[in-house]
Amino acid sequence: MVHRSIQAAYDLYVTVSSAPMTASVHPHLPPLAGASIIVTRPATDATALIRAARARGGFAVRLPGVRIRGVDNADAARRALLAARSAQFWIFTSPNAVRHCLRLLAAASTASLPAALAVGAGTQRALARHGIAAFAPHGAQNSEGLLAEAELGALHGRSIAIIDAPGGADLLAPALRERGARVERIAVYQRLPPRLTTRHFATLANAPRPWISLVSSRAILHHLCAALPAELRARWQREALVVSSARLVATAQSLGFSDVHEARSALAADLLDCAGQVLSRHRI
Repeated sequence: MVHRSIQAAYDLYVTVSSAPMTASVHPHLPPLAGASIIVTRPATDATALIRAARARGGFAVRLPGVRIRGVDNADAARRALLAARSAQFWIFTSPNAVRHCLRLLAAASTASLPAALAVGAGTQRALARHGIAAFAPHGAQNSEGLLAEAELGALHGRSIAIIDAPGGADLLAPALRERGARVERIAVYQRLPPRLTTRHFATLANAPRPWISLVSSRAILHHLCAALPAELRARWQREALVVSSARLVATAQSLGFSDVHEARSALAADLLDCAGQVLSRHRI
């Protein structure tokens, strides 16, 4: 059932949108009122983004594009982490990397870990919740942004462990090796295809238009394109897509999406700000 406040905002949008609309037509209209915000993050990570979308007046739809699980061989991953404590840096690639790494280490003291770097502010905050201070890029909140920082300039002879999941776009490791670093990737979790049901498909099909989907990984795009029924996938690909990097823009376009917009980062606020800008153009 649609939350009453969300439905009221949507009804208001439908009423005032019978004529051409600009932001000045109804200045108090919530920024995402009238749109379905398709949240594709895994179920374990989606709640905060869904709440934020609803707070901006959007009708939030859960459509997890990936399922997160720990690695199959936890003992081997734990041994690799313990052996990597002599590295100069550990780079964490996501909040999930933080959670699963620290779960594997369990009783090991975080005080004995190497200096931590995060690919973005969200990962930095995840580390801070465990009492670990980490450096994050000042510019783009992604791998490219981290590589642009002076801290990762001269790395000859340095040892670095990248804490992540198998697969994905491995930009960090080759770039760091080119700069002279010894790099090891340690997988602490897995990204698996989601377990979608007919209920997910029906919820998406019946969601108020326009749809604005929020996507922050290639795995999500590929999994959802494979999982959605053909007709529903075609509808989805004609709607607006907000992604978190230029690489994802290219991936989405190669998969047949025609209305793709790049947010500043994968942070909830940046994704939703971009969604609001997309919707404001739709209203005009």
